[in-house]
Amino acid sequence: MKIAEKLKELGIELPGFNLPAANYSPAVRCGDTIFTAGQTPKSGGKLVLTGKLGQQVTIEQGYDAVKICALNCLTIIDHYAGGLDNVAAIMKMTVFLNTTEDFADHAKVANGASDLLVSIFGKEGGCPARSAVGTTSLPGNAPCEIEMIVKLKDADIPAKG
Repeated sequence: MKIAEKLKELGIELPGFNLPAANYSPAVRCGDTIFTAGQTPKSGGKLVLTGKLGQQVTIEQGYDAVKICALNCLTIIDHYAGGLDNVAAIMKMTVFLNTTEDFADHAKVANGASDLLVSIFGKEGGCPARSAVGTTSLPGNAPCEIEMIVKLKDADIPAKG
């Protein structure tokens, strides 16, 4: 099944691009590998949620917010890979969480992104090595940020447009 069909079946639509907030590239492609920049839970260029997990943000809200981060990464990957069907596997995902000092449920929140990727790419292609890291702050007081490393099936397929 093509990824576009899988997304439609799951009721998921990739969001549009969020412009970089500073002087960096949304991703870098090197041969059959794409490295994304960190993506926060933005929609239309604006954060949909702010605050710290364990204070203003619940585990459930964080779980949903990391899904938005993952979808923003997939929007970028779709462009740089020449389409999501060219993704062999999500190899590594780092989930940064803006947390209180005593917050300890990083894995529960990060599972929002992992569960989403597995539902799209299956266990083999969508279950990457993962780190979930607590931080004292993130840009704009975002509750989370995700970056991914992706392996492509075909390095010769050019990026879109």
